[in-house]
Amino acid sequence: MPNFFKENDTKTALEAQYEAQKIAFAPIIFQVARSMRDLGILETLYKHDKTGLTLNEISQNTKLSTYGIKTLLETSLSADIVKYSENKYYITKTGYFLLNDKMTRINMDYNHDVNYQGLYYLDDAIKNETASGLKVFGNWDTIYPALSSLPKKAQDSWFAFDHYYSDTAFEEAIQILLKNNPRKILDIGGNTGKFSIQLAKENPHVHITILDLPQQIELAQANIQNAKLETQINFVGQDVLDDKQEIPSGYDIIWMSQFLDCFKEKDIVTLLKRIKQSMSKNTLVYIMEPLWDKQRFETSAYCIINTSPYFTAMANGYSKMFNATDMLNYIHQSGLEVVEEIDNVGICQSIIICK
Repeated sequence: MPNFFKENDTKTALEAQYEAQKIAFAPIIFQVARSMRDLGILETLYKHDKTGLTLNEISQNTKLSTYGIKTLLETSLSADIVKYSENKYYITKTGYFLLNDKMTRINMDYNHDVNYQGLYYLDDAIKNETASGLKVFGNWDTIYPALSSLPKKAQDSWFAFDHYYSDTAFEEAIQILLKNNPRKILDIGGNTGKFSIQLAKENPHVHITILDLPQQIELAQANIQNAKLETQINFVGQDVLDDKQEIPSGYDIIWMSQFLDCFKEKDIVTLLKRIKQSMSKNTLVYIMEPLWDKQRFETSAYCIINTSPYFTAMANGYSKMFNATDMLNYIHQSGLEVVEEIDNVGICQSIIICK
């Protein structure tokens, strides 16, 4: 395991106290940073990054009051988002990334639109192992059947987040899958069908079945029809946790992308056992997950680890992101055998191939 977060208790007492205050005020810092971005203040400062701008000049450029701007700027100064010199404000490197970095923008939108209100109920979620925060959107037990019904901004931000961390791996993952010349692939947890569409376009000779909840299948079907791939991609609407329904058999490859992190540990093992029962001796299972201890950079590990509270408060109340040790343990408990492990696929993914 990399040495991520191993040297995290080396601060002086004064430094540690300051870090504690940063955490205590983190919700305010987050919202101020988002307002700085969404109200156009960071963009304005970025356009004048060489000369800087006075408070009045920022007000004139953004059509916002000097009171509101000054409130945001002073908090941003404390958070290293802007710097101040000779009566002018300048954007910092941190401010630049808040404005221009795609990953930062997606993470911020996701946390604001999907998680922010619901995480207020994290204590209840931890105690009860239920998605207690999901009630801010409606009366569902888990977020997955609710995805097609979420408010537009929350839905857009959820899918942008989900797709960003998986889509960057799709091209490389598809080439890994196609090395074994499969003819039939079962895409379990196919979501909106994005991976299956890309795979079908890459190889018109592969037939793909998407297995997912009926509500998700509706979204995927519309996308497959728009792509005119109905003859190459079909669907099975099924709750994979319903052990009365068998996992379809007869496939060369069973593919799961960021899917197992949606379940309890015991359900992961049970599901993998049921998948094993559907396999022939030549079937291979490909599991793609962002394992936090297999990342190249600590930034990636940080982002992945801090996605887990979303699962607790918003998604279902009982699942989380994995490290490699846990994932391999679930695989071994199910009776599957690991054939190959491939790390650093796309931005942050690992692929574990099993037989």
